[in-house]
Amino acid sequence: MQRAPHHRSRSRRGLAAGLAAGALTASLLGANAAEARPYPEPPGSVATTLSLPSPPGGADVKVLVFHASATEESPTVDAGIAAIEKIGLSGPESGRFKTVATDDPAVFTNGRRLGKFNAVVFLTGGGDVLDPEQEAGLEAYMEAGGGFLGIHDAARTEPYSDWFTGLVGARPAADSPAAVQRATVEIGDRQHPATKNLPLEWKRPDKWLNWTKNPSGSVHTVARVREITYKPGASANGWDHPVSWCRDYDGGRSFYTAMGGTADSFAETDFRDHLRGALDWTTRISQADCKATIDSNYKAERVTQPNQPGQNDQIGEPHGLVTAPDGRVLYIGRGGADSSRPVVTDWNDPDIGKGLGQIHVYDPKTKKVTLAGELTIFGNKGGGDELIKVEEGLLGIELDPDFEKNGWVYLHYTPHSKLDRDKQMAVRQVSRFTMDPATNKLDLSSEKVLLNWPVQVHSCCHAGGGMAWDSKGNLYIATGDNNSSGFSDGYSGNNPQPNYKGVSFADARRTAGNTNNLNGKILRIHPEDDGTYTLPEGNLFTGKEPDEGGGRTRGEIYVMGVRNPARISVDKSTDTLYAGWVGPDAGSPSTTWGPAKYDTFAAITKAGNHGWPYCMGNKQPYRDRNLPDPTKPLGWYDCDHPKNESPNNDGLVNLPPVTSNTIWYSPQGGGVDYPRDANGIPSYKVEDQKQLLPWLKGGGQATMNGPVYRYDAASTSADKWPSYWDGKWFVGDFYDDTQPRHAVLTDPKTVGKGGLPTHAESLRKIIPVGANGIRNLMDWKFAPDGSLYVLDYGRGFFTSDSKSALWRVTYKGGGPTPAAGDLARKAATQ
Repeated sequence: MQRAPHHRSRSRRGLAAGLAAGALTASLLGANAAEARPYPEPPGSVATTLSLPSPPGGADVKVLVFHASATEESPTVDAGIAAIEKIGLSGPESGRFKTVATDDPAVFTNGRRLGKFNAVVFLTGGGDVLDPEQEAGLEAYMEAGGGFLGIHDAARTEPYSDWFTGLVGARPAADSPAAVQRATVEIGDRQHPATKNLPLEWKRPDKWLNWTKNPSGSVHTVARVREITYKPGASANGWDHPVSWCRDYDGGRSFYTAMGGTADSFAETDFRDHLRGALDWTTRISQADCKATIDSNYKAERVTQPNQPGQNDQIGEPHGLVTAPDGRVLYIGRGGADSSRPVVTDWNDPDIGKGLGQIHVYDPKTKKVTLAGELTIFGNKGGGDELIKVEEGLLGIELDPDFEKNGWVYLHYTPHSKLDRDKQMAVRQVSRFTMDPATNKLDLSSEKVLLNWPVQVHSCCHAGGGMAWDSKGNLYIATGDNNSSGFSDGYSGNNPQPNYKGVSFADARRTAGNTNNLNGKILRIHPEDDGTYTLPEGNLFTGKEPDEGGGRTRGEIYVMGVRNPARISVDKSTDTLYAGWVGPDAGSPSTTWGPAKYDTFAAITKAGNHGWPYCMGNKQPYRDRNLPDPTKPLGWYDCDHPKNESPNNDGLVNLPPVTSNTIWYSPQGGGVDYPRDANGIPSYKVEDQKQLLPWLKGGGQATMNGPVYRYDAASTSADKWPSYWDGKWFVGDFYDDTQPRHAVLTDPKTVGKGGLPTHAESLRKIIPVGANGIRNLMDWKFAPDGSLYVLDYGRGFFTSDSKSALWRVTYKGGGPTPAAGDLARKAATQ
């Protein structure tokens, strides 16, 4: 086994301090100061001739607790030793071990003795406790496959050693808070033996260390402390504050927890369970994956090339993707023209907005792209203000659950042929086509229109477009409200006045808030083989409600009150629907009109009303406005009993109660909330706000909901993401600055009921941001082989450019450790 170089950085002042610390350590250990080995000058690596078994220890599992300190011994030592001894003597027989405690560093130069221990626990204080030869012995021990567990102040040990810094993973900030504070620990890894049995949100008192350099991404973080639940001080790390982590290091296994800063910690049942799991892995009693969130274990690769000049041979204006069971990827272009081609914006011209919605197929086996087909769409008008541009076109794609047998492809689009130029109205439809799997070509003559509905196209935007299937063969269709908030100052799009030929284009109560309109909704239908559909039970309405005279509902509606749900997904293992939608345009809250723009993600477990344009976030209401003077505010909307009193409403006046959403964010931050008055109305003052979800923030923002990953243990794919990500929900944003690109955990007890996520994990280095990365995330889906495909929109708008591309992100970290053959108890029985 090749040995990593030993790096030690020590000035003359550091050397003198080390000599003094060495003498003090020797006296504390009961040795004569003259026997302590001073650090050599100049500093350098020290060779060791230790003879160690590989891996150390055996079936008679032993743990060495080393508790030397260069200063006064910590009062936690006795409690820590007692706890580890008790852990080793309790629980299932297969997980038991013997404990030996020492403060004598000479153990690290005694190969015969050191080699008997499966793992070494550092319950040490700060300062230098090992001389170079002893540290070299610890290195040799790790290189042979040993296990290391560092607890709390172990991160202050060996402060001059780069190698030891790597072993523990991070160093505490000098001004870390010293007081014991109660805080919430978020458990991100639900599979590691150290954390799988812990509460999702673990509330406990401890001394919380800050880090001079955040180790996330170079270690596998299993738990974080939530800084908004205590006072972290000036050196706070922010929302990503690791508190326990692990990684395979220098041939062995290293686990560190910053908890255990108090003697009382070691009496906690949950903390002992945490240590037990860490020791299970470090002693080789069990395997664990400590590679899953290390950035360097992932490879992001662009798989499509730039288009040929004047062509869209590789990609259209990226707008959505889906993966086939055999690994092929079908992705669509909305309809924006190649930048070399003119667009038509004159409504007197019959070709107004005419474009081509394109379907491409990428085959990972051949690495070739095929243009499967093109639909003539309305939606190619280029940029401009909301009375010029449009976002219609080819908006969504899904494959039939029996695609391998029938080749059916479902497309959500706006056909140019059904445009009414006089009234500036269009038709949106979902159609089924048949694709030839041998040629990757769509038979455009095979079209069967399942569902269509009218949309106003006088004003832009918010077309929606996403589609997804559940496990029962129901198809979910996300539709946008296609109304402007510009006539309500960027707040609730509820101005009833602006209209074109009698059709309102600034009142989302006509669309998203209307029980009799299919815009601003997530529909749920059950497609039938003959090209028709039926309505599944459990939708928000049956379409036959007798309320208010009848004829005021549509039975296709599953979710109402959404604004622009461009991306939706369904976790077929739970049939939970996940959706994201873009908020309006107000950059800050208003004490008159309500909250700032909230981009929103929701985990949806049943039919409901998710608020727009009445309420946003966690039931934060907007102010009503109406004729004769929409500039004057009326009362606040009642989120529990909303009423649609718009003159443009042809649905029910009395609406279903609003359901709180899971995630929301604005330029002010994530999960913004305010104190509320006696009537439940938030103050909407920036100085009053608190951020419930400090891991995300907006600005320019556009949600791009992602999938929930499901790990396939039976898959032999070398590229699949590891099981750590199983059950995590991927949420992202079109933009890549401060906006979300995270995998989040939700609590099964509160999901779908407005419960906040319990943990978030940044994906910004795994799914790389930046000019040469995936800057403008448009869609992302996992393939059957467990790799992730991502669409980058490109750097322009309403067109494709050289950066418009399909990417693939694969995992290269390997499986859990230790190897099955190196498991302590299994190895002994072979």
